[in-house]
Amino acid sequence: METQPVQDHTEFSNPNLKTMFTAEEIKTRVEELGKQITSEYKDKDLIMIGVLKGSCVFMADLMRKIDLNLEIDFMAVASYKDGTVSTGDVEIIKDLMKPIRGKDIIIVEDIIDTGLTLTHLVDLLETRGPNSIRIATLLDKPEPRINKDLKVDYCGFTIPNEFVVGYGLDVAGRFRNLPFIGVVKDPGLL
Repeated sequence: METQPVQDHTEFSNPNLKTMFTAEEIKTRVEELGKQITSEYKDKDLIMIGVLKGSCVFMADLMRKIDLNLEIDFMAVASYKDGTVSTGDVEIIKDLMKPIRGKDIIIVEDIIDTGLTLTHLVDLLETRGPNSIRIATLLDKPEPRINKDLKVDYCGFTIPNEFVVGYGLDVAGRFRNLPFIGVVKDPGLL
């Protein structure tokens, strides 16, 4: 029987990851965003919509920093890819549980890059009659942005075009549980 090599590191100390934002930096920025949203949404009927799966960690922390009466809901979407390029075609895997007509919506994302999926999602939700739709994202990666008109209202951090994981972001389901955002040094080693 072959034995597996012993790892001399844990997932959190993986040598193939370089920390981009620490847990403390993320916590501080999420608190700032929560205060901003609290201030701007007083007397509004707020529903936060998390885009699964990546947004779950960010949304859980963010909503606990918003000192308002609010509701949450989730959507899951899949983008069809041709190789490595998103076509912008989006399939709704899980839709909202409640109507959003007359509500003020914040779509919560983990990361925005090309903006194609989010643009489709905003267009879809606008047909359902909300009072407003705004976007909150932990990470904004504008370099590969195809839809340059996409407006991000609440942004944790703007990042360069690097392959990042952690705090909800994954690669093949791995690394979502990291308490920090890390840059993958060599994707070939994953």
